Amino acid sequence: MDTHTQTNGGQIEGEPLIKPSSTAHPLYEAVVEACRTVYDPEIPVNIYDLGLIYTIEINDQNEVDIIMTLTAPGCPVAGDMPGWIIEAIEPVAGVKQVNVDLTWEPPWGMEMMSDEARLELGFM
Repeated sequence: MDTHTQTNGGQIEGEPLIKPSSTAHPLYEAVVEACRTVYDPEIPVNIYDLGLIYTIEINDQNEVDIIMTLTAPGCPVAGDMPGWIIEAIEPVAGVKQVNVDLTWEPPWGMEMMSDEARLELGFM
C-alpha cells in the first residue's frame, strides 16, 4: 500500500485539500527557511508566509517535493517561481534533490497568509 495515501477510500469530508508536509523530518525547518528567502516580485512578503507553499514533503533519501500555487494563474512569474524555489532549497545541507509542482487546487486565498504577512500588507 502507498504510504503517502492520506485517504480512506477517496476524498472524505473533513479531509484536508492540501497534502500534509513532512514536519517531523530533520530538514523540514531548514527547507521552510529556504522558502522564506523567495519573494513574489509584486508583493513584499516571502512566498512561505504568503501561503503559496502548500506541501513540503521530504522522503528518507532527503529528496524534497514541493507543492505550491501562485496568487493567480496569470501570475507573470509563473514560469520562473519553481526555479527560484529549487535554487533556494538545493543548497540546504543534506538536501539531495528538489522537485516543485504547481497546483491550482485549492485556489490561493488571502486567508492562507500568515499573520505576519497580513500585518506587513496592512490587512490586520
